[in-house]
Amino acid sequence: MGDPKKPRKSYSRPKNPWRSEQLAQELYLLGTYGLRNKRELWKTQTELSDVRKQARHLLAASAEVRAREGKKLLDSLTRRGLVAEGVVLDDVLNLSVEDFLARRLQTLIYRRGAAVSPLQARQLIVHGHVKIAGRVVDIPGYRVTADEEKRLQVTGGIGTPKAPEAPPAPPAQEQAVAAPAPA
Repeated sequence: MGDPKKPRKSYSRPKNPWRSEQLAQELYLLGTYGLRNKRELWKTQTELSDVRKQARHLLAASAEVRAREGKKLLDSLTRRGLVAEGVVLDDVLNLSVEDFLARRLQTLIYRRGAAVSPLQARQLIVHGHVKIAGRVVDIPGYRVTADEEKRLQVTGGIGTPKAPEAPPAPPAQEQAVAAPAPA
């Protein structure tokens, strides 16, 4: 079973990490989505790879298995907000890393306008200014489902409404004392 203190890695590194096109693509994604390091990107790429592999196996399976298990996969991806209603199994193969990165809490906060940059969105989340259904979530990489997206609240940042200020009190009416006119 293994030691619970030493879990299995949830990502796989690129086979050739020094290709210039790959480095440029990774750097672009890191900057666009405000990722902390490449490990966060590799985890997402591995998750995409697993979903695509599952779809390929289902497409090669018998019609009975494909109908039963394909519906489960599509329902799961729909709940997670990765595909729309009514898509077919072939459309799962068209998913990209950007689709998965767009479902991160950090990206959703930034795209809503509650932060001016992905890094500020990350800061808002880590500092506890984001709630989902009344519960504080402080993990920037949290995958927001389609249902949770509707119940997302930001309690700090530039895009949040401020509490209305009380109107200024009317000035107290002072009795005007007429000063004697100079002679």
